[in-house]
Amino acid sequence: MGQDDNARYPKVLLVTGGSRGIGAATALLAARQGWAVAVNYTANSLAADEVVRAIRAGGGTAITVQADVADEAQVLKMFEKVDAKLGRLTGLVNNAGVVDVTARVDQMSAARWKRMFDINVFGSFLCAREAVRRMSTRHGGEGGSIVNVSSAASRLGSPGQYVDYAAAKGAVDTFTIGLAKEVAAEGVRVNAVRPGLIETQIHASGGLPNRVNELKHQVPMQRGGTAEEVAQAIVWLLSDAASYTTMSLLDVSGGR
Repeated sequence: MGQDDNARYPKVLLVTGGSRGIGAATALLAARQGWAVAVNYTANSLAADEVVRAIRAGGGTAITVQADVADEAQVLKMFEKVDAKLGRLTGLVNNAGVVDVTARVDQMSAARWKRMFDINVFGSFLCAREAVRRMSTRHGGEGGSIVNVSSAASRLGSPGQYVDYAAAKGAVDTFTIGLAKEVAAEGVRVNAVRPGLIETQIHASGGLPNRVNELKHQVPMQRGGTAEEVAQAIVWLLSDAASYTTMSLLDVSGGR
């Protein structure tokens, strides 16, 4: 399903970083709610293929789209593929993001900072720009919804661990507010979710595979969250049920 070049669907969603974690959970939930989903991945095609197989097995429509969101040429090709395979985009989840190994700022390299902002910030800008060009009534679109995946780190700062990641997510928060105001009268809603300690593989990539368990005592609810719990918030923000919600920064952090 979802592979005919002439196919057009009323609700078309692109999830960046959709092959695992929060992105995969969002793609699966959105498909169950009637979205045709483009699952973006950078390198792990097998994981993206598995998400698409699961969606199709449930009767949904999905395709994989490869792109490094920090690379403008790749982003443009990705959006062109979504246009051709699924039709005009009506939803975007800017989920692709990275952390790095834990370190103090005085131990970090400029190369690390560049990678952090290229993917987490500029990638979100690039994808949102292309989405607005397709969704906005100013560009002949019929409206749509953008959800940026930020982090509770944007208001906590992550000292001694990921100050650069926290700063990048702070930029995503500000971007959400500004873009939401810019396109509100053009049928496009822009919101962000700010997950707290969530059980995903991103912690292992930062060298702290047990981070959630070690820090859950700091969470008022005394536990980490699940990718599915974050996905529920994202898919709600995408939906018509959130039709009067824009410029919102929604914390999904167990009170942390």
